[in-house]
Amino acid sequence: MQRISLVEKDQAHPIVQKLYESNETRWPKILNLFKVMGHCPYIGLNFQRLGSSILRGEELPANWRELAILRVGYLTQSEYEFTQHTRIGLNAGVRQEQIDGISDWAASTEFDEQERAILRYTDEVVRDIKVKDETFAGIRDFLSEHAVVELTTVIGYYCMVSRILVALQVELETD
Repeated sequence: MQRISLVEKDQAHPIVQKLYESNETRWPKILNLFKVMGHCPYIGLNFQRLGSSILRGEELPANWRELAILRVGYLTQSEYEFTQHTRIGLNAGVRQEQIDGISDWAASTEFDEQERAILRYTDEVVRDIKVKDETFAGIRDFLSEHAVVELTTVIGYYCMVSRILVALQVELETD
């Protein structure tokens, strides 16, 4: 059961109301995650700004970003995050077979060497925080410094998102 109420538009701080209006032009409904973050107008605004920037991306290919996010969702046991990014991942070029194999990617044949390096890096950032030199070298073989920072930011941001979702037991939206 969800631990924190959802802030609806008519109850929201003016900053949050404006944010919801902006979201309504892009999405069919306001996500429960954003309604929970509506309790903190300034933090919520910047939380969503950073998330939107990450999803727009800069240099990191969208399918690699989504593989990392899906792995974070799996590792943090965030059903909400994993479910939301399954759809986003498919739209970004992640194959359903990859999504199905994300739990045991190391044993799967669905990932190429670059994807495996990204997933290995994701695992170490999420689980250990400290990344082994050989793992880091594996992503530097094909990612620029810019893309490495972007990937690391993606992983860190979605660890935070997942922790909010899981700790507060934010429920998936109903259709």
